[in-house]
Amino acid sequence: MGPQPNNHFLMPYGPDDDSAENLVQYSSIDNSSHSYLHSPLVEDDSISVHPPQSRRPAHQLSVRRAVEREEHARREAARTSTIPYDDTLQEVEYEDHFHDQYEYDGGGFTSMSKPYGKHAYETDDMHGDNIMERLDDAHLDRDHVSRPSRGPSMYQRMQFMDEVEDENDTPLRKASLLLKRQLSKRRSNVPDGALRRSLLGPNDSVESYRDANIPMQDMGGAGGGNGQRRGTTETAVSAMANEFGSTDINNGNAPATTSAFGSGSGDNFRTVHISSRESNAKYKYKHNRVSTAKYNVLSFLPKFLFEQFSKYANVFFLFTGCIQQISGVSPTSRFTTIVPLGVVLAATAAKELAEDIKRHKSDSDMNKSSARVLVGNTFEERAWRDIQVGDILRVQNKEAIPADIVLLSSSEPEGMCYVETSNLDGETNLKVKQAVPETAGLMTVADLAGLRGHLKTEAPNDSLYTFEGTLVSEGGRLGFCEMPLSPTQVLLRGAILRNTDWIYAVVVFTGHETKLMRNATAAPIKRTNVEKTTNQQIIFLFIILIILAVMSALGSQIMTSRNRDQLSYLYLPAGEGAKTFVKNILTFIILYNNLIPISLIVTMEVVKFQQAQLINADMDMYDETSDTPALARTSSLVEELGQVEYIFSDKTGTLTCNIMEFRQCSIAGVMYSDVVEASKRAHIVDGEVVGQYDFTQLREHMNRNDAYAAQLFEFFQLLSTCHTVIPELRQGESEIEYQASSPDEAALVKGALLADFVFTTRKPRSIIVRVMGVDKEYEVLNINEFNSTRKRMSAVLRCPDGSIKLYCKGADTVIFERLADSTGGIVPATLRHLEEYATEGLRTLCIAMRDISPEEYNQWSTQYTRAATTLTNRQQELDRVAELIERDLELLGATAIEDKLQDGVPQTIYTLAQAGIKIWVLTGDRQETAINIGYSCKLIQEDFSLIICNETTHWETKEFLQRKLDAIREGHGSNIDFEALALIIDGRSLDFALEKDVELLFLELATLCKAVICCRVSPLQKALVVKLVKRRRKAILLAIGDGANDVSMIQAAHVGIGISGQEGLQAARSADFAIAQFRYLRKLLLVHGAWSYHRLSKMILFSFYKNIALYITQFWFALFNVFSGQTVYESWSITFYTVFFTVMPPFAIGVFDQFLNARSLDRYPEMYKMGQKGVFFNVRSFWGWAINAFYHSVILFFLGTIVLFDDMEHDGLVGGQWVYGVIIYTSVLTTVLLKAALITNMWTKWTVLAIPGSLILWFAFLPVYAVVAPKFRTSTEYEGIILHIYANPRFWLTVVLLSTLCMVRDYGYKYLKRMYFTKAYHIVQEIQKFNIPDYRPRMERFKKAVHKVRLLQRLRRTRGYAFSQNEGGQEKIIRAYDTTIQKPSGY
Repeated sequence: MGPQPNNHFLMPYGPDDDSAENLVQYSSIDNSSHSYLHSPLVEDDSISVHPPQSRRPAHQLSVRRAVEREEHARREAARTSTIPYDDTLQEVEYEDHFHDQYEYDGGGFTSMSKPYGKHAYETDDMHGDNIMERLDDAHLDRDHVSRPSRGPSMYQRMQFMDEVEDENDTPLRKASLLLKRQLSKRRSNVPDGALRRSLLGPNDSVESYRDANIPMQDMGGAGGGNGQRRGTTETAVSAMANEFGSTDINNGNAPATTSAFGSGSGDNFRTVHISSRESNAKYKYKHNRVSTAKYNVLSFLPKFLFEQFSKYANVFFLFTGCIQQISGVSPTSRFTTIVPLGVVLAATAAKELAEDIKRHKSDSDMNKSSARVLVGNTFEERAWRDIQVGDILRVQNKEAIPADIVLLSSSEPEGMCYVETSNLDGETNLKVKQAVPETAGLMTVADLAGLRGHLKTEAPNDSLYTFEGTLVSEGGRLGFCEMPLSPTQVLLRGAILRNTDWIYAVVVFTGHETKLMRNATAAPIKRTNVEKTTNQQIIFLFIILIILAVMSALGSQIMTSRNRDQLSYLYLPAGEGAKTFVKNILTFIILYNNLIPISLIVTMEVVKFQQAQLINADMDMYDETSDTPALARTSSLVEELGQVEYIFSDKTGTLTCNIMEFRQCSIAGVMYSDVVEASKRAHIVDGEVVGQYDFTQLREHMNRNDAYAAQLFEFFQLLSTCHTVIPELRQGESEIEYQASSPDEAALVKGALLADFVFTTRKPRSIIVRVMGVDKEYEVLNINEFNSTRKRMSAVLRCPDGSIKLYCKGADTVIFERLADSTGGIVPATLRHLEEYATEGLRTLCIAMRDISPEEYNQWSTQYTRAATTLTNRQQELDRVAELIERDLELLGATAIEDKLQDGVPQTIYTLAQAGIKIWVLTGDRQETAINIGYSCKLIQEDFSLIICNETTHWETKEFLQRKLDAIREGHGSNIDFEALALIIDGRSLDFALEKDVELLFLELATLCKAVICCRVSPLQKALVVKLVKRRRKAILLAIGDGANDVSMIQAAHVGIGISGQEGLQAARSADFAIAQFRYLRKLLLVHGAWSYHRLSKMILFSFYKNIALYITQFWFALFNVFSGQTVYESWSITFYTVFFTVMPPFAIGVFDQFLNARSLDRYPEMYKMGQKGVFFNVRSFWGWAINAFYHSVILFFLGTIVLFDDMEHDGLVGGQWVYGVIIYTSVLTTVLLKAALITNMWTKWTVLAIPGSLILWFAFLPVYAVVAPKFRTSTEYEGIILHIYANPRFWLTVVLLSTLCMVRDYGYKYLKRMYFTKAYHIVQEIQKFNIPDYRPRMERFKKAVHKVRLLQRLRRTRGYAFSQNEGGQEKIIRAYDTTIQKPSGY
């Protein structure tokens, strides 16, 4: 039996004495780091830019609360003998909340002590500028380090509950508590997800924790954010146990303390033996095969049958087919229902299998991918599926990581490597990973083969940003030692190795235990709204059918009892009335069963399949560059494409190409561009340059010997030297490849190549730049790194001429306020250029410099060294020292980088917004980048007000959302446009916003906004957002993405779209539809979606109509045959009616009909709103068609009966029942086909074949069947009736008369609706038919003019920037590199 968890005990502070003195004594251990208010879950006021609130010492506060809780518990124990644990906890929480109201004075009130909705701003004017100021946070600097502590959060209260005294605690538990306090400071560096998992109870699981909507991880940071290493705690545990003289901790009977791996339970960590498959075999770890398919061999049959029989029609027909087998019950053949049902299920099964085989093939291709595994003393090529836990792998540059691995060594200095995680979290920045120093020297195969030991790691979980483990060496190359592991050493499956020749790593998680796959969910069974509505209407029809059957059975019972004397020729046993009544009900159920069309389900499946084929064959959605057509991976959801109200989109790779290009720059007030339009070419006006030069002219200007050429020189010298990029020249290649954690930095360095400034070499203390063919070495003295507060970075360099210069680049807002007074000349021109760049959606940075004297530098360098070596608030001190030198700058100009959008993205988003679709962007990228892309792709318009939520606690988030929501509600009725809102929320705030008590506030505010951008979110958070909207809003949701991090979101939505993009095919494999580019979504939804929804709606309604019209006549006939159960139609004719004679019109309508053509649907996106509102298929339209069918059946039967009442022919013979039945049958068939013709909008050759062709088929079939069937004794009813039908004028007269009378009402209704109750699509149909010109281009020009004015207003209010530089740690990396030294090969 392994060690047991102890993380939910209520433990005392001292051994056995519960006095306040001992409580104080034992709670004072390391109070500076582990007081209640200084928990890692609370902000540290020492890094706050605001003065700390006045409050009493934290340790005294914790002690006082504990004492008061203890007194309260004792009072409760005296009052009642037993108190359930949950009730006690509830009371303690109440007391905690009560004391929170009095622990802080004045401004120290916590958000918990104030009722929501009561805010200080309520006295403000609720209209005009005040409201807009409260709603629009775009002009505020939201990037300060932290805010004053708002008091304890829910998680802190949960953590503190672990410290409440329990008189039954053992000394071991007390030791455990003391240990937890001593480890608190070390644990403060653990991301929140690891801490929150430590709050789980002994029997809790991660899944149950997630179901409670408690956030599992901190999404605000990138992977590897926890750079601190933590060791194991066994030594400390033993020391605590010895101090208390308690039971032996490792005797197998006492619970162990919390370790670095969670609770310490054997279920919460695991052992991985390095390169020893035999030792790992006993643990039975998961294989590395992954599957995204819907079925396997064992699950196909149960899953398929469950899905099919969740459709009530199939259940009904199965029931009908079963009762038809009962002897003496069925008035028709025993196989007229069960055989068609079997055919329907077989056809559907074949379709499902064909679609799932494609998924299996995609999975097989991935599982067959090759990897290099260490076997003995050599690396062998093996498939991904054959990789096992503990294997040592060699991964090379640009290869995907096949499993979750722990980095051992790499080709880079100090065991560093770069990985691209856009496939995991959407971030474009490269992440730096680094091996522990002890293993970084394992550079050869022999070193790896000599590695002996094991890893002790956390259990598989879904947290992308946390990892806890220990590498234990057991001799061999490293000797005997233990090395702590953190997220810095972990590379996750789905990431791609970049800018690193090779790495060696050991596998820790494989297959579905990897963090990527743990974030994914099983392929769900999705059912469309149309299917659900159809199911509901089938229930109503079934109820009607039961009512008709009961009425008919009652009629039969009544007529039989009244006329028993006249029915002596029938066998009517006495005393079996109840049994006969039940049998009659079953008989009439069979007689009327086709009221529900048995062909409907298979017709729907075939029509959907054909609609999917039309999507696959659409050349407008074929991407020629990648040779990728659109692909409908499942045809079951095509009609959902026409009803989408919300789109949840990834950013990186979906909206953008993830490619940065240096497009334009402004130098000393002069603009340069890579491409210059003829109307914008530079020319001189009144001595000033107006317009743009191209980059070819820039090189000509640099060759001039004047002051302006010197400014150009300084500008490009800055671009080529002020960065943290690492150059690499690979063997056999002439072009230098730049390794950069930020794609922006790489783009700027490549931009310097335009002026022949080539960055070639980096050494630990210097860099070499080839300036116009001459190598020059610059000494890198200091780097002031970028962070979100500074919004800039700078480098202090000693140039080749011996001068010291400060080069700085950053956001315009922070650069302009640090300029010297003498730089005012070019500032207005640069501002104009920045505004122009921003209108084009380019990412802008300002470039500035300063000459520094040696004396000033020496004085500043001393302060920098002191700040860099301080042990407290080091980052804040470095920022403060950087401020001292980053002043009196000289502005050189600005750069404009294009984060290249995919083709047609802005137009697509704008058109989809016109169609009434709300678009939410869920991205793992940083906030500034996401907002900038939002403007570029027209998701955020210039007149939008931004609501930016960057809160750090649960209560702050709730208060912020409530405040903004109140402002919107109270502002309605004013002249402010409250619809022009966009919500921006980061991952940490979203974590709190998704909790139970906040989610409705968040959802209400988000749905009031026209656009929502969620930044820094994890794959799991993406899925939770989608599920929240899906659960709370009756709307169709579509999710689109291109990476593995989007799979869970894609599967959670009603419709999932995968982009076959640069991030791989994981999303496309898991999606319902796959397209090559985002712009194809426009036609997929507005055209194919609208067509599919309209076609399927009309097809379903027509299918119900045609069956009701025929089979209700059976009920009317029962009124004339004493409810005997006699059918008016021959039994196989009834079956053939659905299977042959009326099956083609629904296919023609469902596949080829167009209520508007593709051009009109794209030109008028507002037509799409009809699908969102369910105009074509709803309960009202269904019952309208059903009532119309009842009306037609009345005319067809009763009027036909009147006409045929005297059916004596010219020779004195009578036709009889079957002639009468055939005439009514033909009249119904003709009426139904005329109705199909009336509702058809577009006639094709297939429509002609289906509608008139079906009637011709009946007239050709009848004589053949009447002759052949009697001979084979299949059916004798039609024997000899042909001459009594085709030669009878009354037959032709009746058919024409009845069908015409039925259609007169329908045609009149259609005329009335189009002429006097006109819908929008009726008008567009007229425009389309008569080709009426559209005068909207004039309005478009007007809108563009307004658009430009609003854009300039926004730019003057707040000019954004986007620079995705990694925060911190870059100087350490560049100091480790020397590119003059050849990298090791690893062999």
